[in-house]
Amino acid sequence: MKFIQAKTDDIALIQQLARTSWESAYAEILPKEQIDYMLAEMYSTAEISSHLTNPNYHYFLIENNEKPVGFIGFQHHYEPGTTKLHRVYLIPEAKGLGFGKAAINFLKEKTGENGNKRIILNVNKNNSARKIYESQGFKVYDEGVFDIGGGYVMDDYLMEFVL
Repeated sequence: MKFIQAKTDDIALIQQLARTSWESAYAEILPKEQIDYMLAEMYSTAEISSHLTNPNYHYFLIENNEKPVGFIGFQHHYEPGTTKLHRVYLIPEAKGLGFGKAAINFLKEKTGENGNKRIILNVNKNNSARKIYESQGFKVYDEGVFDIGGGYVMDDYLMEFVL
C-alpha cells in the first residue's frame, strides 16, 4: 500500500473514486439526489483545484498493487493546532482490508509532523464509519446540522482525536 500525493492531473481520478465510494457508502443513508448534489458541489474540478493550491490542504491517493483504491484529503491548521480530516474514501472492494486504518495512521503521522496536536472530522450520524473512527481513538465532542444548500443538510457528529 502506498500514499501518493495527488496533483491536478489526478482530479478526474479523485472524482471517480469519490462517486464509486459515495454510491456505496451513502446509498442507504442519503437520497440519490442529495448524493449527486454533494458530489457536484464538493468534488467539482474548481473545488478540488482550489484545495490543491492551498498549501495546508493535502490529497493523497491510496494505492494497492499500483491500483488506486481510495484517497484521503485533510487540511492542516484548519483551526489553531488542528488538522481537519475532510475526506477519506475507499472503493467498496477495498473496505475491511486495513486501508482505512492505515489512512488514519498516515493522517496522525502527517498531523504530528506539521505541529498540530488535534484532528477533527465530521461524520454523518447514520454512517457506520463512526465505529471505525472510534476504534482509532476518535471521540464525539459535539454534533451539528449544517445547511449545504440545495435544500439539503448534513446531520453530523463532530469527532476529535488528540495526539
